[in-house]
Amino acid sequence: MITRTMQQVIQNALSEDIGSGDVTSLATIPADTPLRGLFIAKADGIIAGIEVAGEVFRQVDPSICFTALKDEGRSIARGDLVAQVEGRGPSILTGERTALNFMQRMSGIATLTHTYVEAVKGTRCIILDTRKTAPGLRELDKLAVRLGGGANHRIGLYDMVLIKDNHIEAVGGITPAVRTVRAARFCAGLDIEVEVTNLQQLQEALELSVQRIMLDNMDIDTMRQAVQMTAGRVPLEASGGISLQTVSQIAATGVDYISVGALTHSVRALDISLEVALVRGQSL
Repeated sequence: MITRTMQQVIQNALSEDIGSGDVTSLATIPADTPLRGLFIAKADGIIAGIEVAGEVFRQVDPSICFTALKDEGRSIARGDLVAQVEGRGPSILTGERTALNFMQRMSGIATLTHTYVEAVKGTRCIILDTRKTAPGLRELDKLAVRLGGGANHRIGLYDMVLIKDNHIEAVGGITPAVRTVRAARFCAGLDIEVEVTNLQQLQEALELSVQRIMLDNMDIDTMRQAVQMTAGRVPLEASGGISLQTVSQIAATGVDYISVGALTHSVRALDISLEVALVRGQSL
């Protein structure tokens, strides 16, 4: 579903790209020239952002007909047809790059997320994203993570309390930090997560009955000890320097969550192209 936030993001992207007009398309192609375009996968992966691409063309020209040929979040192979667009030629070419930018980025995120999810298959561990998203694209980035089979951590600074090392340092410890949060009226009803870096801090956090504890940059052996110490009393999240080379070992320790910033901050766009052809014998 396209939200109002997504609509605004798309509007901003089109405004940035089009400016006063697509001078090349307007100059070379008569306005009533009918074109049909096919979005074609150039690599294997997980498709995401089809609805977003459709909204791009709707905003450019509501008369354009956009048809999804694959479901969001599904596996695609090189050569697969993903979507079709048909309508006024200049309008299709005006929306082409913006639609591809969104679809390629979101598909790249979904594909990488799926790879991490597959790496921890057989464990109870859930792969989470982080706030390391592209500025202005958070809602789209996090949707792509879900389409890839992952789950979202907090959306922003407002919907969950996450007490990190700098908060702890600023107030003099984990316990005073948690007590201060619980005394703040605007934090009422929000889950509290505490970041710990060693087993001593973990023990302190366990005594505070928080909703989640983040094990930050712990080695594998220490994580195993942390899982044993916790004994299921509080969900544990592993974070910091997670890679595809280490994620399965970390999941095997028994942690409940693994958060991976690379899902969104180091995404490699999935190669998708739009190939257009003149619709002969038809005019608009």
